[in-house]
Amino acid sequence: ARSPKVMLVGQAPGRVETSEGERKAFAGRAGKTMFRWLATIGVDEATLRSRVYIAAVTRCYPGASPTGRGDRVPSRTEQDQCGAWLRAELEIIRPALLIPVGKLAIERFLPPAPLDRLIGRAHDVEHEGGRSLAIPLPHPSGASSWVNLPAHRALLGRALALLGAEVRGLWGTNAIGRSA
Repeated sequence: ARSPKVMLVGQAPGRVETSEGERKAFAGRAGKTMFRWLATIGVDEATLRSRVYIAAVTRCYPGASPTGRGDRVPSRTEQDQCGAWLRAELEIIRPALLIPVGKLAIERFLPPAPLDRLIGRAHDVEHEGGRSLAIPLPHPSGASSWVNLPAHRALLGRALALLGAEVRGLWGTNAIGRSA
């Protein structure tokens, strides 16, 4: 099997992803939203799961948020303790395209800045596996209201258009899955 050219990095597994019988990334509500976004550029869930390496900043479900909305953001200590996994994955995969999803993953690869300065743009990044083009996406969780603002939805649309063009270049136009 050939090595993936694209790596998607999320924050951490959610409750659904760690439940018995599920055990796959982005299986919950946030995943459904993300796959709906990606379907608009012709990348369906099956294609993404077969062609993209999916990783996370942390490896364990951090538990529910104390506010009751969404999951708790993994602490700096938890991120550091899981860091060797992500570093090794980057060194092995050496992705041409990196898709950090959500603020925690975005902060792992890009300098601190408001999301509206980062989403909708392509960034050259350096990491343990070399250099990649990074096109960040906002977190697809219902707990994040960032994407509800019209200007932010436009930035998401721009990010998806950039992703679509980049994926077509890496995979070839015939290799992209059909939208469901």
